[in-house]
Amino acid sequence: MPDAANFCGGCGTPVGNSASNPSTYTPDPLEYAIVGDNLQIARVRLRAGQQLYAEAGKMVYKTPNVAWDTRMTGETLGEKLLGAIKRKVTGESLFVTFFRADGPGEVGFAGSYPGRIQAFELAPGQSVMTQRDAFLFAQPGVQLSVAFVKKLGAGFFGGEGFILQKLTGPGLVFIHAGGDFVEFTLQPGESLQVETGCIVAFDETVDYDIQFVGGIKTAIFGGEGLFLATLTGPGRLILQSMTLQKLRRELAPGSRGGDQHGALDSLGGIFGGSED
Repeated sequence: MPDAANFCGGCGTPVGNSASNPSTYTPDPLEYAIVGDNLQIARVRLRAGQQLYAEAGKMVYKTPNVAWDTRMTGETLGEKLLGAIKRKVTGESLFVTFFRADGPGEVGFAGSYPGRIQAFELAPGQSVMTQRDAFLFAQPGVQLSVAFVKKLGAGFFGGEGFILQKLTGPGLVFIHAGGDFVEFTLQPGESLQVETGCIVAFDETVDYDIQFVGGIKTAIFGGEGLFLATLTGPGRLILQSMTLQKLRRELAPGSRGGDQHGALDSLGGIFGGSED
């Protein structure tokens, strides 16, 4: 492997200083631009030796001097299988695509449906929680793992199920979600009630729980289902204006129209996400 390599070209296992001590790993500055409106694409300009890994199938283009390889992550067969299972339950594909620039080059990534791309620059040990299937691509220092919702109510009725994605630095990571984004910075003790499927990402410091919506009449006829997510600061919160669930409901034959859904809709997707 080249001296500057941050992961093995054969199995994807981190090597060098990122493997021995992730807290001391310093990612190379990444030159990128997010272009477009609701059909955005992230254009990344790589220097020789720079590397990325991405969700399989998200690449739009690359220059010839950017090498790529799609494979399972992990060194042993057991690690590969465990990693594949974790990725599957978070809504991602079984494989990851690794990119390495042999010289100055460019690669572009985009989501699978209309929406926006958000970049997070994570410090060593800093984490952000995202909806399942949000991950797009990242620098090799970023770890993608499974996060289980701690509270039973949030797990059963939270729209995103028991499973969230946890992205931990150091490095730049990019996610994709539907529609437009709106961002909040919650102060300690400050809360916001949100339609469960509209949560894109939030800091690990934000408390996440599910609460019953008002009375029975509001829950049945209010068009928002039975439960709302309550997020309490401190921390950053990003919401999306459109979910695939809403889009599919509007495009389905015999759609009722509008943005309403029945109260029983909130009970679906215990282990799956709102986008399944």
